[in-house]
Amino acid sequence: ATKETEVHDINITFERMCELVGEETSEELKRRSLAIYAEAAEYARERGVIIADTKFEFGRSGEELILIDEVLTPDSSRFWPADSYQPGGPQPSFDKQFVRDWLETTGWDKASEPPELPPDIIDKTRAKYIEAYKLLVGADFPW
Repeated sequence: ATKETEVHDINITFERMCELVGEETSEELKRRSLAIYAEAAEYARERGVIIADTKFEFGRSGEELILIDEVLTPDSSRFWPADSYQPGGPQPSFDKQFVRDWLETTGWDKASEPPELPPDIIDKTRAKYIEAYKLLVGADFPW
């Protein structure tokens, strides 16, 4: 995906990425992304969590490719409980999908400012993030 706007990432094909940054860089980004995902997915799977999808953002420091921004958080990934996974249907999750689902019920047009989140939605989202933390880290959330 690319940052076409401040609000949304725009999905692109691998071929388009090759056009933008070159085939060699694209192959290296693909290799690194798949390696990071494979290690994280195995770690999560051992703790009963499926990483359904995620995104990694890369940049350059001089000529060096570097991983930047947040990595494998509930804001950049979808985490599903493995014990309740049902192929082909909606999944319970420990991530921002809960907020997205709530926004869909509000009639928000996605072009204007989003509606203010009610306190109960904030609290439930926080609880989902903390649950993900506990499962993945194996400890109580410190705050």
